[in-house]
Amino acid sequence: MVIQEQINNDFKEAFKAKEQIRLGVLKMLRSEISNTEISKRGKGETSSLTDDDIMTLIIREVKKRKDAEALYTKGGRNDLVENEKVEREILEKYLPAQMSEEEIKSLVAQTILSVDASGIKDLGRVMSELSPKVKGRGDGALISKIVRESLV
Repeated sequence: MVIQEQINNDFKEAFKAKEQIRLGVLKMLRSEISNTEISKRGKGETSSLTDDDIMTLIIREVKKRKDAEALYTKGGRNDLVENEKVEREILEKYLPAQMSEEEIKSLVAQTILSVDASGIKDLGRVMSELSPKVKGRGDGALISKIVRESLV
């Protein structure tokens, strides 16, 4: 619940400072959290979200922004690219520090050795072992690409 408290505090600060872009992003994020809690309640689960659940939501929103940036860049809409970039940067503040490509490669190599992977057929085992270690700290597409290259 630490992340949710931080989001709520930052929302209040943005509201007082009249920072419209930051306020809009945090309002959207709070809404996503609330909707997810309501959805969980409907399924009979406990409605409060853990920090991991919230981090997963934030990762999904960051990915949406990255995808939109790519599409807007392709379409020559630089004004919209900048807006998506600002929103993505606001969201990324709630994620742990991102791992460098070298750190990811090192962790992938360690994981491959620990599960005794010998080829691409072991991709699932490596990814399931690696995923909890890198959650929120690296781009999923990059991690997958590095694992695939390492297993070939």
